[in-house]
Amino acid sequence: MKAIFVQIKCDMGTAYQVARDAADTIPELSELFSTSGQYDLLGKFYLENDQDIGLFVTEKIQTLAGVKDTYTLITFNAFSGR
Repeated sequence: MKAIFVQIKCDMGTAYQVARDAADTIPELSELFSTSGQYDLLGKFYLENDQDIGLFVTEKIQTLAGVKDTYTLITFNAFSGR
């Protein structure tokens, strides 16, 4: 499994509905946070190693009603404390 983070910009007034729809319809979603700044939401998704990231983002996230833009961060290693 690989983790990706996707920042999601929503149409005005739709962030909470987008968050609910994502939580209800995207099984790869691990966590979803509301954020301040240019983007409204930050999602952490776990994909299979052979899963196409671009296809996942364009088909599963960008097609949610109210999503205006996305910015995807691909991760390499996870670090944690003891």
